[in-house]
Amino acid sequence: MRVLIAGASGLIGSALGDRLRREGHDVRRLVRRETRGTGEFRWDPPSGAIADGAFEGVDAVVNLGGKPLFPGRWSAMRKQELIDSRVEPTEVLAEAVAEHRVGVLVNASAVGYYGHTHESTVDESGPRGRGFLAELCEAWEAATAGAGDARVVHIRTGLVLSTKGGLYKTLRPLFQLALGGRLGDGRQFMPWIALEDEVGAIVHVLTHDDLAGPVNLSGPAPVTNAEFTKAVGQALHRPAPWWVPGIALKTVLGQAGEEMALFGQRAVPAALERSGYEFRHRTLDSALAAA
Repeated sequence: MRVLIAGASGLIGSALGDRLRREGHDVRRLVRRETRGTGEFRWDPPSGAIADGAFEGVDAVVNLGGKPLFPGRWSAMRKQELIDSRVEPTEVLAEAVAEHRVGVLVNASAVGYYGHTHESTVDESGPRGRGFLAELCEAWEAATAGAGDARVVHIRTGLVLSTKGGLYKTLRPLFQLALGGRLGDGRQFMPWIALEDEVGAIVHVLTHDDLAGPVNLSGPAPVTNAEFTKAVGQALHRPAPWWVPGIALKTVLGQAGEEMALFGQRAVPAALERSGYEFRHRTLDSALAAA
């Protein structure tokens, strides 16, 4: 396949590009900076401009772009930046997919779509929850509407476990210094996924025509924050005795602290498993060992 990736320099995009190349696929990258050789094509989402030839012979587009949600408070300006960095580029890509008759568009989203699910297990049939993240994910997914006849997949990703990036890269040094601890009451669920399975699942989505619409990219056994904290401490052979009160997170980080740290999704990858995807890391302990 010839696959065009937007957001190819991030944690997931880099790993996905490497995996696709190893399997013999042709990988192209959309970049906003000056290009650095063959296989890179410049684009500017605000103007809608995409370099000539970027979509030539492309079989699938994977969109992984978007400004980081964390750290920092979500001011009104920050929220608009987060929206603009996702919705506008997705609309541009969707229109290009339709124009060039690309067969598949895989678009990033997040399990934050479900809001705070408390103890309830949720699969792809679950409704949108409440909160800014849920509304952001809904708008992000809706931005693919212009993709024409393409098979569109919204990959709702959980916490990707890797020391190369993401939240776990930030948490790991704290746990190594025995500064780890649960957040709030620790009962909120954390839908983790190993980086290897995140990438493997995207490749599976690209190559399985039975998958369309929302697909949860999370491990088959979500855990609570308290269980996650204990498992990370054990994996690093460090105690994790601390506790950050929920009120402190809300006071310091506002809505971002509440939704990113205290909201949880007990999300399961029902669509992936129905489609036959086999996880390399089915348990948190296995995923942490790999990370």
